[in-house]
Amino acid sequence: MQYRTGRHAIKNSDFDLDYRNGVQGENLVNTLLTGGKTVEVKTDFKWINTGNLYIETECWYVSANSWQPSGLSVTKAEYWAFVLAESVLIVPTKLLRLAVEIEGHPISCQIPPNQSRGYLIKPELLLQTNRKNPQS
Repeated sequence: MQYRTGRHAIKNSDFDLDYRNGVQGENLVNTLLTGGKTVEVKTDFKWINTGNLYIETECWYVSANSWQPSGLSVTKAEYWAFVLAESVLIVPTKLLRLAVEIEGHPISCQIPPNQSRGYLIKPELLLQTNRKNPQS
């Protein structure tokens, strides 16, 4: 692709690549927003004060009197979206699993009747894991 500045034509070799990458990003967002991908949406109201996201992996089932897999352990969603105030962080589920494995801090939530176990992770650590493992 070329464009002109005054009398000289300048070839912008990065434009084509940048354009294709931009279109790929736009297509992903379009697919996410129009139902082409499954997305599990979590709204974390404590994040604003703690800086952490809570990722549930087990919950207590009173009827079974035992801990059962839940949340990230059983999700079939391809992506997880975290609503953080007026922003949304969307990550592939496989990346979230990897980030929790590497960076997550185990925690129990003992608030009846919805006791659960999971992990705390900072949003920036999700992004850091993505940078280190871009094909996750």
